[in-house]
Amino acid sequence: MRRVEHVMGFPVSLRIDDEGFAGADAVDALFAWLREADARFSPFREDSEVSRLDRGEPDPDPPTPELTEILALCERYRIATGGAFDVRPPGRRLDPCAVVKGWAVQRGADLLRAAGARRFCLNAGGDVVAAGGPWRVGVRHPEHAGRLCAVLELTDGAVATSARYERGDHIIDARTGRPATGLLALTVTAPTLTEADTVATAAFALGREGIAWAAARPGCEVFAVTAARRVVRTPGFPTAGRARETVA
Repeated sequence: MRRVEHVMGFPVSLRIDDEGFAGADAVDALFAWLREADARFSPFREDSEVSRLDRGEPDPDPPTPELTEILALCERYRIATGGAFDVRPPGRRLDPCAVVKGWAVQRGADLLRAAGARRFCLNAGGDVVAAGGPWRVGVRHPEHAGRLCAVLELTDGAVATSARYERGDHIIDARTGRPATGLLALTVTAPTLTEADTVATAAFALGREGIAWAAARPGCEVFAVTAARRVVRTPGFPTAGRARETVA
């Protein structure tokens, strides 16, 4: 079973290889959930929960449990990075996209598992949740769109990359208020996409020191390309086949 939709501003593709899996309703629920998450938590939608909270509009109801969970995750990583990762730095609007994307897609993957899917690959704009592998996932070269700088192998887990190639210098080091420097790209594997995506963005905000910070997170492995174009890969990063990258 395969399906692709454009949701949350990027293509989301799903491949399920379970023989006899009759979970069309679960697949519908997955994509419906992603559309709901976009409508509720996107800072680019004026009527979203996030935008209303950012404007400080009076609301008779407290934040929903989902938004409360998202904001708690944001605060956890703000503290863990010493303020480098901050979804509301001074002078800027509230933008929890770095947490929302991985969190929402991971929840979607959990819906599939609950419906009985055991072997699938869910790719959300290059960030991936894999189950029942091995699955091979390419890591895009940070400077050449048509090339890969690594291929990794995932059985059960997630991988996410933060880089400058899609949106330029969009990741801010909130300690300085300026775009993060020191890295061209940083890829993280973790047990869940919530962790992989948030850790990758938070580490990128930290710059060169973010490599060691991300590698020290439980369950995380790292592949990074520094601004000096040097590759740094942790020993447990699941590179497929023989590694050709410089290991440090």
